[in-house]
Amino acid sequence: MTQNVVRLDEAPLFEVLTVASLFLVALVGTVIAYQAFRGYRRNDSRSMLYLSVGLLLLTVCPFLINVFVTTVISPSQVVTVFLENVSRLLGLLSIMYSLYGRH
Repeated sequence: MTQNVVRLDEAPLFEVLTVASLFLVALVGTVIAYQAFRGYRRNDSRSMLYLSVGLLLLTVCPFLINVFVTTVISPSQVVTVFLENVSRLLGLLSIMYSLYGRH
């Protein structure tokens, strides 16, 4: 199982910008999810907890799947995209439940 390592100074600009944008989405998503979690703890509002979990599943988990799963397991691209989409779907369902669910 050999992988070609791409050095940052040899990577095309588009690839560097793509990875940077993925990282920024995960970072901003983490900050917003943390604020929602603080709202849950402060107000004991379960809808804020579901919002926080949904944001993490929507923003952070696809990034982690993209980076770590492809590095450790090295599955095909179809499997990686499928796992990312499942995470996004679960995140959206969690956010939807935070808005419309019974609490």
